[in-house]
Amino acid sequence: MTPIQLGLLGCGLLLLLLVCSMPVAFVMAIAGVLGFAMVVSSPASLSMMTVDFFDTFSSYSLTVIPLFIFMGQVAFHAGISKRLFHAAYCWLGMFRGGLAMATVGACAGFGAICGSGPATAATMASVALPEMKRYRYDMELASGTVAAGGSLGMLIPPSVVFIVYGILTEQSIGKLFISGVMPGIMIAIMFCITIHLLCRRRPHLGPAAEGVTWSMRWKSLAGIAETLVLFVVIIGGMFVGLFTPTEAAGVGAAGALAIALIQRRLGWKAFVQCLNETVRTSCMVMIIVAGAVVFGRFLAVTRIPYELASWLTGLAFPPWAIVGLIILFYLIAGCFVDALGLILLTVPIFYPVIEALGYNLIWFGVIIVVVTQMGVISPPVGVNVYVVSGIERGLPLQTVFKGSLPFLVCLVVAAAILVAFPQISLWLPSMTYR
Repeated sequence: MTPIQLGLLGCGLLLLLLVCSMPVAFVMAIAGVLGFAMVVSSPASLSMMTVDFFDTFSSYSLTVIPLFIFMGQVAFHAGISKRLFHAAYCWLGMFRGGLAMATVGACAGFGAICGSGPATAATMASVALPEMKRYRYDMELASGTVAAGGSLGMLIPPSVVFIVYGILTEQSIGKLFISGVMPGIMIAIMFCITIHLLCRRRPHLGPAAEGVTWSMRWKSLAGIAETLVLFVVIIGGMFVGLFTPTEAAGVGAAGALAIALIQRRLGWKAFVQCLNETVRTSCMVMIIVAGAVVFGRFLAVTRIPYELASWLTGLAFPPWAIVGLIILFYLIAGCFVDALGLILLTVPIFYPVIEALGYNLIWFGVIIVVVTQMGVISPPVGVNVYVVSGIERGLPLQTVFKGSLPFLVCLVVAAAILVAFPQISLWLPSMTYR
């Protein structure tokens, strides 16, 4: 068999194992090792796997992942997320659907210090859902808002997905972070407009909350101070070149811990829990990355990515149509594969195509993240939906999926806007990195 035929066979094995519900990290590693052994040799395959796993877990550039995850855990256990929600509620709660809008705002704010979509959804589900239930919000709207709002943590910097994409494509992580700011704000505003239109048409979905005085509103702004300080220090520090993304992650983690200790909001038990959750989540991400590296080595020796790139660029289609096909692929595949695993599997295949077509790889990174945002709220494997349903016991999955549908439409429209107007994501990086 030719290397390309063996590569297709390996891809078929990967899909078969995924259908059997095996963890995506082990699926990629198994398919990569077996495929590499068939193309090259068994000793070379085992050696490659050993080296790749060691290099991944000892990689300096990947230390940003546990550091940002730790920062998000400290922020959650120190109550920063609750104060963010309270501030958003004070300013938006008096409107119909105001608590849902406040949830979107709080998700955007917490995403700026968390970097993970599921973690943002889990945090806001525990904070916002009880409040919306207390004010008699329709649980379909409430749960859908939390699931969709949680996806903003994937786009608003710092973002774990951007970090992994930057490492895979050798793009500036700082530029990627900055490129997600404007699209993140745009999508958050679109979510709020959607909530307003839904509640205007069906007022029972989100009744207005109790009135809040102006004094309470101004006092609530103190609750966003910690988030604002961390965001400005991390992103601003990278803007002006004070530190690299890895150093920014260290500064952010230390800053979040210092704020929590100064305010005496983090006890020893909560600190140990932060460490446990950080280790657990970081190991999950790192093992997925390691498995993807192994599978990527196998694809490289089969030359499938290069042949696919040559075939796509040779099609008699305009470049925008090819980009549309790639986006459609991500939209469909995101319904079945975890976002991080999907990016690790496919970016090494598609980014040479985008590069050959002359598109900006920073812009493509934003498009990929927005499209994978759709996957975390799409059936049947919408991870944010499962997270929200798991935290709110007794809430059926179909209720959360149904509530997420209007926001899924928003994300499709947002992706189309970003394709038509790439400067929305590229303007800030062009202003910062001259």
